[in-house]
Amino acid sequence: MLRTVVCAGLALFLCGVVAAVVVAAEIRATITKVDAEKGTVTFKENKGKGQFGDEQTVKVDKDVKVLKGVFDKDTKTLKEGDPIEGGLKSETFTKIGDKGVGVRITTDGEGDKATITKIIVGGGRGGKTKTNKTD
Repeated sequence: MLRTVVCAGLALFLCGVVAAVVVAAEIRATITKVDAEKGTVTFKENKGKGQFGDEQTVKVDKDVKVLKGVFDKDTKTLKEGDPIEGGLKSETFTKIGDKGVGVRITTDGEGDKATITKIIVGGGRGGKTKTNKTD
């Protein structure tokens, strides 16, 4: 009997962990517009090889983390760097321009209930962005 209760509890715990992992998503995208007052970000998902998905607007969590991206040459991935001063109101987002800003976005939730919890700026060609120039 005790074994059945323990196994059932473990199964429920694992289902909860899997559900939490499925709800969160990490998206490579290009931000085209930020409305800090409304708390929304408009972006196009990067599908790879120069292909982008449809433009979508998603709400931003009030405690969103906005960070500079640092390219790790060993793992060839974008890592979290220092916070961007001013967050969504920084010059990085107020002066986006025609090409947009390359980012990695972390969302929580799905569909209309999705919110952005973290934005890592970077991922442009050659790892150069407005916030981490190497020249």
